[in-house]
Amino acid sequence: MVQIETPGAKEGEGGRYTLSSGTLAAVVLAVCLSQIALSVPSLITGLIQQDLTPTSAQLTWIVDAFFIPVAALELGFGVFGDLFGRKRLLIGGAALIVVGSTLAVLVPGEGSSTGTRVTLLILAQVLNGIGAAAIFPTSLAMVAAGTHTTATRARGVAVWASALSVGGFLGPLLAGVAAKIHTGWAGNANWRWAYVGVLVIAVVSVVLSLALAQNSASPEGRSIDWPGQITAALGLFALLYAVIQGPESGWGSPQIVIAFVLAAVFLVLFVFAEGRVAAPLLLLSAFKNRAFAVNSAVTVIGMFGFLAIMYSTSIRLTTIQGFSPLKSSVAYLFFGGIGLVLLPLTSRLLERYNPRWVLFTGLVFIGVGGLWFAGVPARGGGGGGGGGGGVVSV
Repeated sequence: MVQIETPGAKEGEGGRYTLSSGTLAAVVLAVCLSQIALSVPSLITGLIQQDLTPTSAQLTWIVDAFFIPVAALELGFGVFGDLFGRKRLLIGGAALIVVGSTLAVLVPGEGSSTGTRVTLLILAQVLNGIGAAAIFPTSLAMVAAGTHTTATRARGVAVWASALSVGGFLGPLLAGVAAKIHTGWAGNANWRWAYVGVLVIAVVSVVLSLALAQNSASPEGRSIDWPGQITAALGLFALLYAVIQGPESGWGSPQIVIAFVLAAVFLVLFVFAEGRVAAPLLLLSAFKNRAFAVNSAVTVIGMFGFLAIMYSTSIRLTTIQGFSPLKSSVAYLFFGGIGLVLLPLTSRLLERYNPRWVLFTGLVFIGVGGLWFAGVPARGGGGGGGGGGGVVSV
């Protein structure tokens, strides 16, 4: 078991902050919430597409609007938690997901323009993404700071990782079940019930964190690296904008070329800034370790591949094959559930073999699975008439 707080434990690292069972429960729910909020849109993109009628680029923005703040702000929030208290960020992150999910539920109906409806849903996703960006590093820091031996820290991190996996398959399942509710919104508009579920979980997370979570901070030697945060955020946003908008606007169009140039400039400025501040946002010297650098790059590439397969699977099963969201959620149970089931095996493999071979094998499975799925004929809809014509039957 992870260590439990003693009655006299003080808040803050100076008082030997020790992870309590209440804090662990709050952390697990917050991490699970963030992963649910991340995965829910992937399963209801077909319904959103039919209800809001966005362009392909707009639909991609609806999904990726969550990831942009996570990518751009996650490192910064780790510092904010050290400086201002991790409990505050845990509560604040869940509260932002409450606001974002509420906004998604309140997206206007067919009487409003497509542009307005899509913009509001993208804004809702951005708010949810900022909330998750606060929760992910803060929750892990709370576990790491409150465990003081290798064994207890390993168990605490394993619990944290398990919460990620549970959220990964509960999100699509929640979306699939919610899409079967036909009260309140008619037809394809019932995708909003999925956000109602996220909203309820987020409210519970706020209450649980307020009641049970301990506060901790580690301000010594920490400061906000504003040059690094700003250049990283602008560089990543410009890069993601170019990649997402490029297929629709044209890779050679002026705005896409400018976006790529700005991304390169700001990312170079980020590297320049990180080498000249006392407390950098990202310790670039760690990448001098070849194993760390290669593993980091390969892991990022693998995660991009995994997320791309999840996104395309949603469109394929719902919009093309005609599966209902509930039926499609079975595929996502495998996406997230297998990782949880295989966690003990993965741990043993990492202990017995070189981690590079475990990572290599995982990437091979992702690649083979993606190629295999891409070769399956898009015919014979499984949802009762959806077929290959692009009409969804839910």
